Amino acid sequence: MHVDPDNPVVALCAAGMAVDGDPEQARALFMRAWSIHRDDYEASIAAHFLARHQPTGEETLAWNERALRHATMVTDGRTTEFLASLYLNVGDSYLAAHRTDDATAAARLARTHLAALPAGGYRDFVEYGIRRLEDRILSARGDVDLTREQATS
Repeated sequence: MHVDPDNPVVALCAAGMAVDGDPEQARALFMRAWSIHRDDYEASIAAHFLARHQPTGEETLAWNERALRHATMVTDGRTTEFLASLYLNVGDSYLAAHRTDDATAAARLARTHLAALPAGGYRDFVEYGIRRLEDRILSARGDVDLTREQATS
């Protein structure tokens, strides 16, 4: 995945991540990135980081949905490798809002888009997040996933 570090939105988001321990300062940088976005690609990046710094689950969900919506509107492939993670984030937000059917659909879409990621650490990280989301969905529904239980025994 190649993200241009000289892109102004990317640079502001990187600066925000660097001060993540100061949520107000990070949020201000992410909001500035949002305010200067020029296209759906940049909007998806800024919205993704803004979602992480919202005071309520409802606002987090709104920003996660916005990040995903903008990413799916990019037609030149620049966001292809973002989609698994963005669907995962939306799924997490849906589950937090007790929308298990929506969370299930998002987890399935995240898993579908996982194939776009090259093998390695980032893909492993996203895949682990999808598995955790799927387990939490099952737990929220009261289902038992015997296959996973047997695999870990």
